[in-house]
Amino acid sequence: MREIEISLDSIDKVKKFVSITTKLDAEIDLVSGRYVIDAKSIMGIFSMDLSKPLRLRIHEGKETVDDIIDILNEYVKKKW
Repeated sequence: MREIEISLDSIDKVKKFVSITTKLDAEIDLVSGRYVIDAKSIMGIFSMDLSKPLRLRIHEGKETVDDIIDILNEYVKKKW
């Protein structure tokens, strides 16, 4: 598992992000404070405070964590 900080500060970014994540065969969660939601859930994402950066938790599936980070690179703010 690895965490990165991402930004989803517009409706279009959220739609594109969900479109990408639903195609990935990996468990991906979004974390904001004490809330954790499935990063493939558009309704879940819209329930979060999108004005602040979010943490993305990536668990390997068929794709490696590094491959997933590369795919989602346009949203990345900070890597750990």
